[in-house]
Amino acid sequence: MIETAFRNGRVVLPDEVIHGDVVVRGGRIAVLEDPGSGHSGVDLDGDWLIPGLVELHTDHLEGHYAPRPRVRWNPVAAVQAHDAQIATSGITTVFDALRVGMDDDTKLEASDMQTLAAAIEDSQQQGRLRAEHFIHLRCEVSAPDVLEGFAAFENDTRVRIASLMDHTPGQRQFTSLDAFRVYYQGKSGMSDGELEALIVKRQAQADKASGLNRRAIAEIARARGIVLASHDDATEEHVAEAAQHGVTLAEFPTTREAAAASQAAGLKVLMGAPNIVRGGSHSGNIAAHDLVGAGLLDVLSSDYFPFSLIHATFILGEAEGGNGLPAAVAMVTANPARVAGLHDRGAILEGMRADLVQVRVTEHVPVVRAVWREGVRVV
Repeated sequence: MIETAFRNGRVVLPDEVIHGDVVVRGGRIAVLEDPGSGHSGVDLDGDWLIPGLVELHTDHLEGHYAPRPRVRWNPVAAVQAHDAQIATSGITTVFDALRVGMDDDTKLEASDMQTLAAAIEDSQQQGRLRAEHFIHLRCEVSAPDVLEGFAAFENDTRVRIASLMDHTPGQRQFTSLDAFRVYYQGKSGMSDGELEALIVKRQAQADKASGLNRRAIAEIARARGIVLASHDDATEEHVAEAAQHGVTLAEFPTTREAAAASQAAGLKVLMGAPNIVRGGSHSGNIAAHDLVGAGLLDVLSSDYFPFSLIHATFILGEAEGGNGLPAAVAMVTANPARVAGLHDRGAILEGMRADLVQVRVTEHVPVVRAVWREGVRVV
C-alpha cells in the first residue's frame, strides 16, 4: 500500500489550521500528526494544504466544445481541455452543467449535450481525466423541449444534480425588462422590434409550460435520487415553490429575501465565486459578500470561471472580519460535497479521500502548486 507523508504545511482542517504533517495511505487520509521518519515525503515548504475543491455548477465545458460560432471541437479533446483547467484550479470533483431545454437563440443543440455526456463518460472510464466528473442538468423549464431533453439522460448514472431554471424575461434573474434588453441586445445584436417579439414569445411559452415542466422534472428527479436545485429565486413565493418540489439547493438567489427564506426552509444557498472576486453581481443582483456577512451563504460555485473558486476562497479567508479560512474552505469543499451526497471527501480528516491541494498565496492571488486525487498527484 502506497504511503506518503505531507510535511511542513499549514493544514486547513474543518475548524482550525494546524502546522504539521498529514499521512496518506492507500488513497485515504490516515494520520493527522507528526509521522516521524520512514515515509515517502512531500515537503510543502510552508504552503497551505486544503481539501480538493468540489464544484457543483460550471458550464465552462461548453466554451471548449463550441469556442466560436458554428465551430464544434472534438468532444473528447474539449473535455480534456476543460478538465485540465478545472484541475489546475484545485478542483478535484466537478459537476459539469449541461443544458436541457433549448431556446431558439441557443447556439448548441440537444444532440450536442448527448455528445458531451458521452465524451465525459468515455474519458472518465479511460482514465484521461485529472478530476472526477459528474453531470448537472440545467433544465430550462420554459422551453418546449425540456422534458424530451431530460428524458434523453434517463439511463445516465453520472447525472447527480438537476436545476430548475426559468430565464423568462420579467421574472427571477430578469425581473427588470430593461436589464433583459441590455443583456440580450448586447449578446445578440437584435433590433428593438425583434427583441420585443422575443419577449412576448418567451413569456407566452412560460405561461404555457413552465409550471407543468417544473413539476414533472421534480417528480422524476426525486424518483431517481437526483439532487434538485432551484435557480435565480427572487421571492419568498419562489422559495416556497422550490421547497414544495423537494429542492435542497438554492442556486444564485437574486435577493437577500430569497436567500434568507431558502435557509429558513432548510435549503443550502449557493452563489457564484466570480461575484466574490469582482465584488458584486455582473447583472445587478445581490452581492455574495452581503450574504456572507449575514451568514446566508453555504456554497460557492465557479460558474463560468474555474479559477474564481479558489481565488474567492482566499479572499474570504483573508478578509478582515470574514469567516476565516476554515469556514471559507468549507464553502468549496465539505458543504458542496454534502449537498451532492458525497460523504467520502471534502475535509482533511482520517478516513476521508486524499483529495488535496497545495496552495501558496502571492500578492493576494492563490497559486495552485500541486493537486492530488485519492493520493495520486494529478497536477
